Amino acid sequence: MADLNLPEGASAFLNANGWGGAEIAPLAGDASFRRYFRVRDGARRAVLMDAPPPNENCAAFVAIDTYLAARGISVPQVFASAPEQGLALLEDLGDSMFVRAIEAGADEAALYRAATDVLAHLHAEPMAESVGVHPVGPYAEERMAREVALVLDWHWPELMGGAADDALRAAYAAAWAEVWPLARAHDDRLVQLDYHSPNLMWLPEREGLARVGVLDFQDAMRGPAAYDLVSLIQDPRRDVPAALESELVARYLAARPEFDPGAFAASYAVLGAQRAARILGVFVRLWRRDGKPGYLRHIPRVWSLLDRNLAHPALAPVAGWFDANLPLSARRDFTGAA
Repeated sequence: MADLNLPEGASAFLNANGWGGAEIAPLAGDASFRRYFRVRDGARRAVLMDAPPPNENCAAFVAIDTYLAARGISVPQVFASAPEQGLALLEDLGDSMFVRAIEAGADEAALYRAATDVLAHLHAEPMAESVGVHPVGPYAEERMAREVALVLDWHWPELMGGAADDALRAAYAAAWAEVWPLARAHDDRLVQLDYHSPNLMWLPEREGLARVGVLDFQDAMRGPAAYDLVSLIQDPRRDVPAALESELVARYLAARPEFDPGAFAASYAVLGAQRAARILGVFVRLWRRDGKPGYLRHIPRVWSLLDRNLAHPALAPVAGWFDANLPLSARRDFTGAA
């Protein structure tokens, strides 16, 4: 086990929960501090999640997992957990991530329709302020504003050779402040924040909503219903056809007729632009600060997503700022840096 660089206490945790002596192999990580290991013991298999505090919150994962499972969503069953150590032993949902399933011949539209139906189902009810004893905080405008500033913190210096000055930052913040109210078109729903292809599993042996396995939701908050739909469809890692995007938004709204379509469309565009601006900063940060250059290849797609959302009339103030300060002529491809 030592060769695997297992977290401290993992061996004792596995032993205490009936998995002593099991075979352990690392699974691919992600952009977070979390790590995963596949655990095999004869015919049994599980996943060991290492979510080290204080950077990760294992208790939040367990709480949201319980909430989603109670609503018929296929999340990993929690076999055992030690939140104070950041350890959890989870059901293994396999390797059929959406991307792999599609590459293997699964119907892309069918998978995305199923994932859209999961969101429409979850958004039938407003999100409570807590799940059991776990508080579910609001995805507030202040956080959204900090996140869109990441494009100035990390992406701007790479393009312009220096830091953004205070006046430019103030104008940027003011443009976004004009559109934030449009994001909150409806009562708060569950916002999982990372509801997209790397965190969705295709489980065709199950039925209905259960065919979509959902991972990575421990950071869930209360916020605009459109956010996770944007996250699903405007995926920074893969292209979703424009016709399919329109179909999925219409499908979602048909299932949630209480939402005003025009207000939802504006919210969707604001959140799409907000998410793209955040990711433009995050992907450069992952390269510069964390030594993970692989995300740079997705930057052209993220710029395209940002431009698509800025074309909505509701985003005119933000679009004006980008036209004046980061137009197409100012951007560059970072893939050579990787």
